[in-house]
Amino acid sequence: MITVIFQIAKNTFRENVREPIFLLILLASLTLTGLVPTMTLFVFREQTKMVVDTAMANLLLGGWVLAVICSSHSIAREIESGTAMLILAKPVERGVFIIGKILGVTGGLLVFCFLNSLAALIAIRVAKDQFWYDTKGLWAFFIGLVLCLAGGGVWNYVKRGSYPMNALICLAIGLPAVTGVIRFIPVDGDFLPYAWHVVPALILVTYAVIAMGVLAAALSTRLQLVSNMLVCGVVFTLGLMSDYLLSLFAETNWLAAALYAAIPNWQLMWMADALASGDGGIPWGYVAWGGLYVLMFACIFVSLAVILFRKREIGDQAGL
Repeated sequence: MITVIFQIAKNTFRENVREPIFLLILLASLTLTGLVPTMTLFVFREQTKMVVDTAMANLLLGGWVLAVICSSHSIAREIESGTAMLILAKPVERGVFIIGKILGVTGGLLVFCFLNSLAALIAIRVAKDQFWYDTKGLWAFFIGLVLCLAGGGVWNYVKRGSYPMNALICLAIGLPAVTGVIRFIPVDGDFLPYAWHVVPALILVTYAVIAMGVLAAALSTRLQLVSNMLVCGVVFTLGLMSDYLLSLFAETNWLAAALYAAIPNWQLMWMADALASGDGGIPWGYVAWGGLYVLMFACIFVSLAVILFRKREIGDQAGL
């Protein structure tokens, strides 16, 4: 069973990263994050906060959109077209099939979050001062992106493969290398370190993206792209506002308490204010508890996906 899940997850991951929309969303997110330092001049020494907030918001929203698109592409479309029947007829249990699909979608989202986290660290370093930014670091970042895309094009020409996937592999190799090179580009004769204290906050946002991806995959067993994005958008909005809307009534009203517990609280993963306060950063213990919190919701969403897919008709055929 483990081997079957792994093969389904691997194929799903490949299908997702081969889609041009995956590369386009990733490049748009990296470009926006890289350009943020150019928009943070004359901000009363709040340039780091602006970069961190924008990079985290970019990661969260871009990951949410990508999660819905990847889930709809790899699950909903295969169910509607009947392609999933080819796998289930081998036979493969429906639970095994949907778990493999969810893991494949999650793998693509992890790559997206990792590359955007590197871009966020570079952008924070580039935004050194409120009156100027490190142009050498900025140019190195975008030259690195161009070289990775060019490398993907050359690889695609030689191997005749999928350009989006080849470009993604080059980005996964090249962007960490660019991050290392920028670390040793001197600024006023000094080698500036990266803001490693931001890493826990980026990990927490990644947790939120993964949870939203699992939810989107579960809903893709029944919903198409537009309706899936609408429902995920409602859950996303309610999760951001749950402290304001439900926490005050959770102690006296059982319905409010149930909704407060059932809706993921995305504010627990948004630590921009904690970083801005400068009180020592985010404890790794909090990151660990956040991981358990998201793992609990992921297990619930996976169970929901298995239940929703159990009786789902595939193409023109009745459920197996």
